[in-house]
Amino acid sequence: MMGENPPDHDTAAAQPEIPDKLFFRIGEVSQLVGVEAYVLRYWESEFPGLSPRKSSSGQRMFRRKDVELLLRIKHLLYSQKFTIEGARKALQEKNKPPVVRKSTIKEQASLFEPGPLPEIRKQVSEILQLLS
Repeated sequence: MMGENPPDHDTAAAQPEIPDKLFFRIGEVSQLVGVEAYVLRYWESEFPGLSPRKSSSGQRMFRRKDVELLLRIKHLLYSQKFTIEGARKALQEKNKPPVVRKSTIKEQASLFEPGPLPEIRKQVSEILQLLS
């Protein structure tokens, strides 16, 4: 399985089937993700996007999005060999909206200046006359 998937690409075949439930206890998540519960608790302290709710008895209750995030974290750490810091940055980059560069009014105005275009048209016209 190593080397089959390009970086940043998680296939459905590589991930276990997540049951259709609202909440998962830490033991269930541990089995789904394939790591011990103490690892999940550690990741919870290291990744700000991971914040399971706690039940009235104090037990961690993970949502589906938490389980999906844990699977991505495991993929980055174990398959892609990222460090904790590198995985955190990769997840932040993936969640950032693309940056759209706004052009200035000056740049837009320069598009309508005559510049070399009339001269080029004149030269192309002369070349066409020579060829015909």
